[in-house]
Amino acid sequence: MISGALSLLAGLRLLFMTGELRSVLWRMLGLLVILMLATTIASFWLLDYMATLWIPQGDAWYWQLLSAIAWLLAFILSLISGAIAYVALGSAAVAPWLDTLAMRAERMHGIERGESGSGWVAQVGASLANSVRPLLGLLAWGILALALIWIAPLATAIWTWAGIRFLAYELMDTSASRQGWNFSRRQQEQKERRWFYVGFAGIAMLLLLLPIVNLFVIPAAVVALSSEPAVTT
Repeated sequence: MISGALSLLAGLRLLFMTGELRSVLWRMLGLLVILMLATTIASFWLLDYMATLWIPQGDAWYWQLLSAIAWLLAFILSLISGAIAYVALGSAAVAPWLDTLAMRAERMHGIERGESGSGWVAQVGASLANSVRPLLGLLAWGILALALIWIAPLATAIWTWAGIRFLAYELMDTSASRQGWNFSRRQQEQKERRWFYVGFAGIAMLLLLLPIVNLFVIPAAVVALSSEPAVTT
């Protein structure tokens, strides 16, 4: 887990310290800001809904304590949902730039792969298509969390775990696509390096909850995984 977390942080550092990587980052930043604003608004709408659903009413001290706990859990759940939506939409919207970013990161580590020959629309469509099966898995976990929604701590824990699993697939998409990996090969990679990806996606989830920093998580993940020997072989 620690190696995965350190890998993402190293990718973030490399992204800002390398001029040819930064030049690609600035191109995609405007679109990422728009998507972040949209998903943040949606997150606060979800927070309001969940707070209405979960927060108990009463004047006694224990009701006040339960209200605070319920509000905190609703806040966490809404932020995680917003982070998931941002990564799913953002990684597709800026897919061509991410491909260029990955190519440059690979080249820095002696790996020669050309840019994708597909057009903008084709690359965005391919990224969205690659999200379908991970989204189905997320949906299955989401149904379980929804069934347990009145047990707020358990529902929040389930949704957090589901979000980390989904992010692991989303954040590896660019690197995996450049190597021609199908979904089965991606599953194999996730199983063989389970704890690496738990740490990688786990720290990504935490960074996605930080304003401003969250804008750089997707490109940093692409740089990190494009620099990973075990992924790029």
